Amino acid sequence: MSESSAEAVEAVASAAAASAASGDGIWRRAGVAGAAIGVVAAGAAAGVAIERLTVGRGMRRKAQLALDSTGPYGALRGTPGKAYADDGTELYYEVDDVEPEAALSPRRRRLFGRKAPAPVTVVFSHGYCLNQDSWHFQRAALRGVVRTVHWDQRSHGRSGRGAQVQNGLPVTIDQLGRDLKAVIDAAVPEGPVVLVGHSMGGMTVMALAAHDPELIRERVVAVALVGTSSGRLGEVNFGLPVAGVNAVRRVLPGVLKALGQQAALVERGRRATAELFAGIIKRYSFASRDVDPAVARFAERMIEGTPIDVVAEFYPAFTEHDKTEALVAFTELPVLVLAGVKDLVTPSEHSEAIADLLPDAELVLVPDAGHLVMLEHPEVVTDRLADLLTRAGAVPAGATVSGYGSASSTARPG
Repeated sequence: MSESSAEAVEAVASAAAASAASGDGIWRRAGVAGAAIGVVAAGAAAGVAIERLTVGRGMRRKAQLALDSTGPYGALRGTPGKAYADDGTELYYEVDDVEPEAALSPRRRRLFGRKAPAPVTVVFSHGYCLNQDSWHFQRAALRGVVRTVHWDQRSHGRSGRGAQVQNGLPVTIDQLGRDLKAVIDAAVPEGPVVLVGHSMGGMTVMALAAHDPELIRERVVAVALVGTSSGRLGEVNFGLPVAGVNAVRRVLPGVLKALGQQAALVERGRRATAELFAGIIKRYSFASRDVDPAVARFAERMIEGTPIDVVAEFYPAFTEHDKTEALVAFTELPVLVLAGVKDLVTPSEHSEAIADLLPDAELVLVPDAGHLVMLEHPEVVTDRLADLLTRAGAVPAGATVSGYGSASSTARPG
């Protein structure tokens, strides 16, 4: 994006924010609100968006419906449960219990051996604008082998809207850490725990460590931090030139806040500009060219399903996030730090910085991978996670999930 384009982005976005704040009549036209976000991101995604717009809209819609009806992703369900945060917010979770040894299929026995796993529970925390289904491949691979808990962060998925909003309070990463503690108290009241977090979910794990280091010391036996950061997210450039990122940084918080206050109109506009958003989502989620279209569509559905006011509520929390000091709680534990080399949202340098502070951690940088690395290269993430669980004593030594769950467009879903 050129400097003149950046200036245009800033001008249009600023006008949109000012218009929303003043209640200008333009906000009464469906589609304008959603288009404002599209303009802010257009410099980064124009190439992708134009490519999609060269295909007939009707054909694209038919393809989306076909993928929605046949795609297996996100269909796994467990035993439901509810936890309640310290502010009363209802937090939804699901538990996948260990199958009796006799019920393990031959494939499971090949992957994990015949010995019964230790009574460890793996708690998965998802990222911003996603939900628990983002761990689909890892959940499928571990299902019935080790006890797992998958939960939806407040205001995401099936969890309730954050109660702090009713009191005019902002969302904080610290609050998410306390939410995770509430889920553990409800779903894993005893026994050893492995914490796995992607992006905002990794930050949630760090916030839990800052809030309750005693829990980490007494019950946590391993940690996996995937595509996440311990701080300094305000410096991320999202793959934009300096002029472009400075423009976006100046106006995006105000634009999101204004759009969040016009949620109904924005959602209509968002649907009207869905094709542009689909290109942006793909650009910032994946780096590979051959990602299964059903996986890409699955990511779109999760992100599109997050209301714009939720997007606006959570965004400011990331620039405030700094949990570098909390990492000390993990120094004596087996830790996996994994990131996609081409992640534009939380660049791999942030994972390297975490690993520098945890010298005994395993650092895995996945080539040709973006932010949603667990969907884009699930076989790598699942294999390294299985190795971490082996080191933590959650699964028998020698376990492997190599090759399980490829998201390539040339592979069959796991």
